[in-house]
Amino acid sequence: MIFGIPKELSDGKDTMEMRVGLSPMGAQELIHYGAEVYVESKAGEGAGFTDENYIKAGANIVYSKEEAYRRADVVLKVRRPQPEEFSFINDGQVIMGFMHLITSPREFIEIVKEKKITLIGYEIIQRKDGTLPIVIPMSEIAGKLSVQLAGRLLESREGGRGILLGGIAGIPPAEVVILGAGTLGRSAARAFAGIGASVYVLDLDREKLDKLSYHTAGMNITTMFSTRHNIEKLVKFADVLIGAVQVPRKRTPILITKEMVKTMQNGAVLIDFSIDEGGCSETSKVAPLGKFVYTVDHVIHFCMPNATSLVARTATHSLTAGAIPYLRIISELGIERALGENKDLARGIYAEKGEIRKEFLV
Repeated sequence: MIFGIPKELSDGKDTMEMRVGLSPMGAQELIHYGAEVYVESKAGEGAGFTDENYIKAGANIVYSKEEAYRRADVVLKVRRPQPEEFSFINDGQVIMGFMHLITSPREFIEIVKEKKITLIGYEIIQRKDGTLPIVIPMSEIAGKLSVQLAGRLLESREGGRGILLGGIAGIPPAEVVILGAGTLGRSAARAFAGIGASVYVLDLDREKLDKLSYHTAGMNITTMFSTRHNIEKLVKFADVLIGAVQVPRKRTPILITKEMVKTMQNGAVLIDFSIDEGGCSETSKVAPLGKFVYTVDHVIHFCMPNATSLVARTATHSLTAGAIPYLRIISELGIERALGENKDLARGIYAEKGEIRKEFLV
């Protein structure tokens, strides 16, 4: 089995993607299982991995994106291929990565059909119990990253409220509201509460709220049901509002209206991690020219689809660790047997030999 790792491209709307589809450690593992690995030169540069790192791992360096595609049975991506890459895709090829096809251009889906591509989305590889083994660690990273982002954006020089997240003796901490009690929301809640912020987490799922309460007992975290009434009430005093909402196979629902944003405090921060699936606020957008930080009605918005790219090395290690068990199966069994024998992997199929397998895309 031959794996190709091209250098990631920007989609023209946000910052350059700094992550890479496989770390040198991952390349070494696959080669140990008998695979060949071809890496486009400087593909790992943004994450701090040199060509020499890959060579030492046993991988082959190629000097064009086209060759990384053309040589491969399986192309390992972080994000779905961009238009500049479409012509490099081989007929019958396998492509894996975070595809997020619910928001993809129709052109890409037509290419998948035309070239009979087998497309596997990391975001929908799913265990029997419903958990998403590759998404979970990435969501944990995003949750912890939210503290770094919010702290910086709240600074006076950034136009924020000029407050310290954790406060000090005699000065109250920031009020942080998190929509969604999934992995990302829980990770963010623990991180914010850990530095002393006052945290509110909203969700419709009682079990998720119970789980969060159990694992954060003694921390300054309040759980509430995600009703319109509660959201309207909390956004008015939120210093930081985190969108951590995801609905499988659907666009993220709009929970924050333009009217709600207008009621927020001047210099408050809204970080919408749901932007990959459309965003959970009416004011969330992927702005052109990399302007993923912008202001609406005096509220600072952060809407970056590939936010974990800001910590590209950690994110790439995490991505590789999550994907390696499945890549090993593919390497040892071939794609057809692997999809037939591994149910987790089979659930991650968007398309098989050009046939769309997810009804919400038809």
